[in-house]
Amino acid sequence: MQALLKFSRAIDWLNAQVGKYVIWFIFAATVISALNAVVRKAFNYSSNGFLEVQWYLYAWSFLVAAGFTLLHREHVRIDVLNSRLPKKVQVWIDIIGFALFLTPLCLLVLYLGIPMLVSKFASGEMSPNPGGLIRWPVWLALPIGFVLLMLQGWSELIKRIAFLRGQGPDPMGRLTDKSAEEELAAALREQAEAAAAPATPPATAAR
Repeated sequence: MQALLKFSRAIDWLNAQVGKYVIWFIFAATVISALNAVVRKAFNYSSNGFLEVQWYLYAWSFLVAAGFTLLHREHVRIDVLNSRLPKKVQVWIDIIGFALFLTPLCLLVLYLGIPMLVSKFASGEMSPNPGGLIRWPVWLALPIGFVLLMLQGWSELIKRIAFLRGQGPDPMGRLTDKSAEEELAAALREQAEAAAAPATPPATAAR
């Protein structure tokens, strides 16, 4: 079990790192969108490439961060009955979901999606829109995203089995009790306090 928990922690670390950097895709899409609007208004010029790269970046951020979202248990749950059930029943429902639904779905998407990626890469398929982009880079996000999501599903499965065996903490809650806004406010407050703190005077040399 300890080897599986170590594997789970490695997956959690991987998706945490992906989540830290994928936000730059959203930032890049926002900047490109703003520049495109300025150029269109100021110079009466636009390009389908500008528009397509925005949804390429959005697709990458949405798909590649799916595992990170599962790690933080932020996917939308339509919970009518589950929260009223005993903790162990909730854990078993998750185990069944990860093993019998999430994993087969991810494998099916990979089975169907990888040949499509290979075909589009080999053919060099381009967008049919004038000035559009080559297609395979956006299709590449599909297998990468679903591999990361499937791995995170396995990590969550391991954590729930460990909990049932009494070898792990409760895996059902959030990773943190604070919201993202509260964490940001706390970090900014700590920075402000550190900047406002007076510098420690050097120790007086002993005479």
